[in-house]
Amino acid sequence: MTTFAQPTTRFQSRSTQRPQRSAASQDRTARTRELFTLALATDSPAEAQSLRDTVISLHLDLAHAEAARYRSRGVPLDDLRQVAALALTKASLGYDVTTGHDFLSYAVPTIRGELRKHFRDHGWMIRPPRRIQELQARISVAESELSNKLGRSPQPAEIAEHLDEPIESVIEALASDGCFVPASLDHPTGVDGATTLGDLLPFDDSEHRASEARLVLRPALRGLSERDRLILNMRFYEGLTQREIASRIGVTQMQVSRLLTRILAQLRQEVGELGNPAEEEAG
Repeated sequence: MTTFAQPTTRFQSRSTQRPQRSAASQDRTARTRELFTLALATDSPAEAQSLRDTVISLHLDLAHAEAARYRSRGVPLDDLRQVAALALTKASLGYDVTTGHDFLSYAVPTIRGELRKHFRDHGWMIRPPRRIQELQARISVAESELSNKLGRSPQPAEIAEHLDEPIESVIEALASDGCFVPASLDHPTGVDGATTLGDLLPFDDSEHRASEARLVLRPALRGLSERDRLILNMRFYEGLTQREIASRIGVTQMQVSRLLTRILAQLRQEVGELGNPAEEEAG
């Protein structure tokens, strides 16, 4: 009896806390829906705005939490919080309570979209091509529209269909959202502040590593067909896009994407085998 008393008490404590958190969340969701319903029913613009302001106050902590996800990436946290708060206000104006979807399913993608847009304008380490920047702006609008319609964050395929864009282009634009300004190598670290971030980085002899990579890849490349080697040369030496490669060799962009995936997978497999002679002997 004594042995099981303490674990049972801890379990009961946790189990009673979870419903409380869930109840608080449900209460806020219900209160939010009530406020939007009242704002829709009133004929007074001032009253409607006051009701929306109450919604914003209810969810301001969530906007700040979303802003904190992007901290330490080259943009001050105060700026990010301001952007997130403005995005929450924008969401409160664009949300349609009659859809039956939860407000947060529309607000969260709107906030994240505005934060990413702010980084595109102020926080790029390497600025992407203009076509990607333009597509990212369209994606931010599409995410808000689809979130309100679907009641959840849209998938890349759904965004691509909505914008009538290739799925590869949408994925490329979404992936480019990570190219933010890095921390300075002179930034002090440690308790004493005498050590910089650059001091902690290991020495990297790039020329030696490049020579080593060529030695490892050479036999693997010899095993590729002439066409596969041509595709790799265009992609990684000439720096052509998948669409440009497709135009040169007379196939679709989707086929080029599949070809590159297959070629790189083959190289990884062959390089792995070359790097593990013990496995070859065992085979």
